[in-house]
Amino acid sequence: MRRRLLAVLMVLMGVAALLLCLPLADAYARGRTEHLLLQRRSEAVRFADLAERMRTDADRSELSAEISRYAELYGAEVAVIDTAGTTTARAGTGAGAGAGAGAGADAGSGPGAPGLPSAAAEACRRALTGRSTDRLPTLRPWGPATVVLAEPVGRDERVSGAVLLTVPTGAARRDVTVRWSLIAAGALAAFAAAALVAAGISRWLMRPLLDLDRAVEGLASGSLQARAVSATGPPELRRLRQHFNGMAQAVSESIGRQRDFVADASHQLRNPLATLVLQLENVEPYVAPGPGRAEHTRALDEAGRLEELLDGLLALARVESGAAEPKEQDVSQAVRERVRAWDPVFRGAGLVLAASELPQDLRARALPDATGRILDALLDNAVKFVPRGGRIEVSAARSADGMAVVRVADDGPGVREDQLTLLVRRFTRSPEHQNVPGSGLGLAIADEIARISGGLLDVGANTPHGLVAELRLPCP
Repeated sequence: MRRRLLAVLMVLMGVAALLLCLPLADAYARGRTEHLLLQRRSEAVRFADLAERMRTDADRSELSAEISRYAELYGAEVAVIDTAGTTTARAGTGAGAGAGAGAGADAGSGPGAPGLPSAAAEACRRALTGRSTDRLPTLRPWGPATVVLAEPVGRDERVSGAVLLTVPTGAARRDVTVRWSLIAAGALAAFAAAALVAAGISRWLMRPLLDLDRAVEGLASGSLQARAVSATGPPELRRLRQHFNGMAQAVSESIGRQRDFVADASHQLRNPLATLVLQLENVEPYVAPGPGRAEHTRALDEAGRLEELLDGLLALARVESGAAEPKEQDVSQAVRERVRAWDPVFRGAGLVLAASELPQDLRARALPDATGRILDALLDNAVKFVPRGGRIEVSAARSADGMAVVRVADDGPGVREDQLTLLVRRFTRSPEHQNVPGSGLGLAIADEIARISGGLLDVGANTPHGLVAELRLPCP
């Protein structure tokens, strides 16, 4: 979002810079053109006055000397033409006064302007009717190379000719180029400064939003202590941060009270339950054989099941409290140790526990002993639900996405596909396994440990039958 906001601001600033610079550059070009016109027109007026006063050969010589010095000094071309179109005086090198701006074809047939290009012929016709040149083509770095302006000799009905000036525009175009370059440099500098300001503004605006996003992500992943800490940004975002932190605190306290209640209740019920079990065991010698003895045994079994359930609730509350921090651990070593510890149990149950070749140093970042605790829950389930003669295989490897994967697969009866997602829920069992001892919390606790560790516990169907559980933990 920050990049999109910055892109929008940059586009707007670029458009604003263009809208400011283009009119400024065009205004300077027009102003420089007008300055050239006024400057050269005053000289054309002087030449027209000299031509109007020309009566004798001396006057003609004086005019020729003036226009020659001018042409030599400025590199211009000057021609004095009478009303019949005859050139009475001329100075300057090149093709003559007809090399006007933008004209390369010879008009040659205009009245009073024979042999002149169109731009010069038009200026000459205007001058012979008593009108001076009042506009020139706007000068830009790419042209025109010369401009033509004309001044009538005489006034009104006494016009006796015209003075044509073909003026080079090199100096003026260089001025325009330099000024345009300065304008462009200033625009780029202003755009760069504005871009820095826009980057600062976007960072100022987006920092609290990114902070809120991280806090929401942490809260959604189970980190109840996640809070938005950025105190920058607009007042609206600062108020939003305060409201979010208040909400997160309320949610954290509510969930904490629930977990504390479960933990406290589980802990407090253990003592009277232990006393009850002890009393039941003490009265067992005094119960006569028969229906009473069977009911007594059933009561002891239920008490034991209740004790196991309380232990599971207490373990789950401890896991959910998130008191421990994830740390790096050796997954391969944990798998070897748990397989070695469970091997006698599996042999006693008539099962085969096999471990494939494990990588030497497969490490992950998770809660302390997370791999061992989760593997204990998976192997305990296998002992309970896989019939005698079954086989359980344990393997570990690093996946292509950089996760440490521990896989436990069995060839037991498995469960229906529509019940696979229920296996990690609390107190949930498939209908076929309702009478198997246990609290129904083992996989739920394992799934919670994996989630808090930043990983995932996935249970699916094995081929051709049975279950396969995959524990995925992030590698450091």
